[in-house]
Amino acid sequence: MAAKTLTRAAIGLLGTIAIPAMVVAQQAPLTIGMSTTPTTLDPHEDSSAPNNATSRHIWDSLINLTGTSANAPELATEWKVVDPSHWEFKLRKGVKFHDGSEFNADDVIASLLRARDKPSQSFASYTRNIVNVTATDPYTIVVETKVPDPILLNSVSRIRIISADCKEAPVQDFDNGKCAIGTGAYSFVSYSPGSNLTLKRNDGYFGGPSHWSNVTLRFLPDDGARLASLLSNEIDIVETLPADGMARVEASDNLQVINGLSSRFVYLGLDISRDVSPFVKAADGSDLDKNPLKDERVRRAMLMSINRPAIVDRVMQKNGTVADQFVVQGYAGYSEKVEKVGYDPAAAKALLAEAGYPDGFSLTLHGPSGRYVKDAEVLQAVGQMFTRIGIKSKVEVLPWSMYSEAYSKGTYSTYFGSWGVNTGETTNPTVALVATRDEKKGTGRYNGGGVSDPKIDEVLAKASSTLDEAARAPLLEELSTETFNNLWLLPMHYENVVLGAKKTVSYTPRGDKYTLAYDVKPAD
Repeated sequence: MAAKTLTRAAIGLLGTIAIPAMVVAQQAPLTIGMSTTPTTLDPHEDSSAPNNATSRHIWDSLINLTGTSANAPELATEWKVVDPSHWEFKLRKGVKFHDGSEFNADDVIASLLRARDKPSQSFASYTRNIVNVTATDPYTIVVETKVPDPILLNSVSRIRIISADCKEAPVQDFDNGKCAIGTGAYSFVSYSPGSNLTLKRNDGYFGGPSHWSNVTLRFLPDDGARLASLLSNEIDIVETLPADGMARVEASDNLQVINGLSSRFVYLGLDISRDVSPFVKAADGSDLDKNPLKDERVRRAMLMSINRPAIVDRVMQKNGTVADQFVVQGYAGYSEKVEKVGYDPAAAKALLAEAGYPDGFSLTLHGPSGRYVKDAEVLQAVGQMFTRIGIKSKVEVLPWSMYSEAYSKGTYSTYFGSWGVNTGETTNPTVALVATRDEKKGTGRYNGGGVSDPKIDEVLAKASSTLDEAARAPLLEELSTETFNNLWLLPMHYENVVLGAKKTVSYTPRGDKYTLAYDVKPAD
């Protein structure tokens, strides 16, 4: 370790001297208005879309998950299945970290095992099957899995490869820049938590240098502030263009609206594990002796009371599509057996009465502000709809940085969540959201409702270890059927991707809703 550190420092000095000769002629800066604030720059500490998108600018992965969820070479140039529990990856040669040091197998081993063993276990959904990672030479690694893993490529695409020198580093060493050293298209300049991240172009990037000499990611979760920054020309492109600002952007001679489809599934999670849930009370505010959310009839009544088409059409101003399960038709795991639940408040009231709540009850809905499309407004609409059938509802929204960890730990009774189904199939969201929480197995990391369905766990185990696609397909469908016919989650919608940008830039939206500076191009 010490020898490697010294070598990296020496090479880094040489790299600094050599850089001016390599600078690309174009010196245009780029500023992106991000809709959500990341919680840290440590790429293995907290797996959320804002964190993962931000880290993607500095660090690469073995596999590049493209905007259409395809697996493409990145730090690994090729790979093969050696046997059902071993994958071999050939690593890209000649790649350097931003400090000038050489990338090799040591860095991959350190990164995959660090992500697996982090106390936060935030990446457990992706690392749960990894037994060990070894090197056969400096540019060949072998990943050993517990069982045959059909989505290993997708899983390792989520793990950023850091310098092995930083494998024991605390979170603060990434946030202060000491270990914010990657092989990515941009290198760290400064980070102001909650405000901005500034980066400079890596002119030696193996994928070719970016069009932008300097990049600033400004964190603007407030819709009004983000829109104002775009309209005043302070920002080149903004995420999650507020629906009520679209007309102003479209009317501008200098701005444009960019639309795309997303794989992000949005849902309401419910506490179905505790006998008494902390934010559920009787209609008069007194304590209940049992948790009504454990009753499938109550959950069904709640979903029947939500006019989801109206929410998508009016509240979200068509920036979404009503969802009934994890994925849309055509994707692996879509099930024709999932019963569609329509809007029917009268039938919802009758179900509540049948379940023993003719006078309803009261609850608090929790959710983030500025994380999802019109999240606070959607929750307010849901709360009003619940109230109309007798479930008196109060809505509490919090900044994402405060909310993100709490909801996944099961703090709330009813909570707003989402999952980017970027594998294009159903084991990934099932592992994270509804599989029984088990830290050793790496399941249920974001199962905030405490779902524990033996049938789901059994089918998931089979689907997660079946390499044959034909045999796997009905298992994936069964995961959807079991999850949504029991209403372990209340499906809400899939988000659309809507960005606002200057007409001087072009961008193709990604299914995972990441906004990556490297993919922003000057307009033709």
